Amino acid sequence: MSESDLRDWYMRYAEALNAHEFDRMDEFINDQVLLGGQPATREDVVTVLKGIADAVPDIRWDVDELLFDRDGIAVRAINTGTPAKEWLGVPPTGASFEIVEYAIYKVQDGRFTQMTNLHDSAEMLRQLTA
Repeated sequence: MSESDLRDWYMRYAEALNAHEFDRMDEFINDQVLLGGQPATREDVVTVLKGIADAVPDIRWDVDELLFDRDGIAVRAINTGTPAKEWLGVPPTGASFEIVEYAIYKVQDGRFTQMTNLHDSAEMLRQLTA
């Protein structure tokens, strides 16, 4: 894919995430994927995403920056949300969070084959318990 095609494709992925259209993940995630360096399936990724959206119904992953290198994508995103049920051991208090997430992906044949992300969990917990 060209850089322009990758950008459009990734933005469609982000739109599906933000619409919680997890049934569309077969368009974006390979059947088998390395998730944080560990073997996983698309269904494993979808299970994680559904768990997040269940606890944080208004979760958003807003793309702030995208960089491309052949079949690689680096993303800086702003994640926001307000948990509606206990999440990460924290009961819901009405507090919201806004954190930065960095993600690196490898794409082959139009699907993610590697997905790695990093976000400041301590900062998120601080915001939720403040």
